Amino acid sequence: MHEVLTVLLAGGAGERLGPLTREHCKPAIPFGGIYRLVDIPLSNCINSGLYRICVLTQHKALSLNRHIRQAWHFLPPELGAFVETLPPMRRNRDTWYLGTADAVYQNMATIIDEAAPYTLILAADHVYKMDYREMVAQHVRLNADVTLATIHIDPREANRFGIVTTNDQQQVIAFAEKPPAGQAPRSRVDPTRCMASLGIYLFSTPILLAALVEDAADLHSGHDFGHDVLPRLLGTCSVRAYDLSAQPGAAVGYWRDVGTLDAYFDANMDLLGRRPRFTLHDVDWPLRAAMPALPPARFAFADDGEPGTAVDSLVSSGCVVEGGRVTHCVLSPSVNVKSHSLVEESVVLSHVSIGHKCHLRRCIVAEHLTIPDGFVAGVRLADDQRAGHYITDGGVVVLHAESPGLGRLTSSAPGHTARVPLPVTLREPALARVATTSDR
Repeated sequence: MHEVLTVLLAGGAGERLGPLTREHCKPAIPFGGIYRLVDIPLSNCINSGLYRICVLTQHKALSLNRHIRQAWHFLPPELGAFVETLPPMRRNRDTWYLGTADAVYQNMATIIDEAAPYTLILAADHVYKMDYREMVAQHVRLNADVTLATIHIDPREANRFGIVTTNDQQQVIAFAEKPPAGQAPRSRVDPTRCMASLGIYLFSTPILLAALVEDAADLHSGHDFGHDVLPRLLGTCSVRAYDLSAQPGAAVGYWRDVGTLDAYFDANMDLLGRRPRFTLHDVDWPLRAAMPALPPARFAFADDGEPGTAVDSLVSSGCVVEGGRVTHCVLSPSVNVKSHSLVEESVVLSHVSIGHKCHLRRCIVAEHLTIPDGFVAGVRLADDQRAGHYITDGGVVVLHAESPGLGRLTSSAPGHTARVPLPVTLREPALARVATTSDR
């Protein structure tokens, strides 16, 4: 594994995730309470023995850069190990990234400098567990040029994936990017299902570099691995499929692209229940996160003696449930649920204060919000629609800073951390310099 360089594509704007990506890029969105989406593939890498990781950033990368600095700068550089964020260099092309392949192309200098025989390309916004050692072992054993990770899916979902066709030797002989469901080729292993590419690509590095240069020279290319690079390699290179469904371990066959609000909500709900589809409590496959300096979660009685409870939920540090009830929810750090409020089947992000006698059902609540006393959402969608709330196709109500009747959390309520303002003597000269620069 020391011969593998990992390139993590983390520049996605996440436009379909709407209010959640107002201040974050998609890989930096909170997930599972204390994690961010980028923590999932990074944890897979560390657990697989991959310690040379380049994270390619682009859109709204500030929170992502801070998170990686806080949670992932523990590898010893003297041993050649690192998790390094790389912004767009505009070195090979004077543009922002034009596609997944172009993002890697614009960072070819780093790949050449590292001189690793193999390069693993990953996306930073997928939820799954995978031991990449198995994929690397197959790649080497079969003397492949490219190996694609795949999974079997229902043909009705084919229009969301690149669909792979293989022969008896696991050789990829055809690649169709997001075909209509009725036209998707079926798997050789299971004729009732299709074999989908997961956007996990292992290249022999010389093959990757040559393919990127060829793609960059093609003026008609969309510069995307799935649409452009991989179909061009079929027939000229040894392209193999690695079936993630066959890998032993917990969460076998589980994989989600968290590209929409409904997918994000469902992925969080998959963490709950007696037997979660994706568990965060696998001691053999730990997930790493940046742990804030917050007290443990607290469950307290209200003034009238009503107990604060949470059932079948993930409750993070700094949360206070005071006389309220939380059922089948994911609460991020520093959420306050006050007396006689009921929160059901919801994902509540950090620094949210939910007032007295509220009722939230199937909601996503964005960060730093104050929910006023008596607020109701998700119980009757017709009422939510009349109130002007955003409702997803799956019937999830998304509460955010522009939602009617809500406010921004500004005070240091119980379980919340207030921001410390800069002294005026430091703040005013800085503002003056910014104004002068803007005038120029």
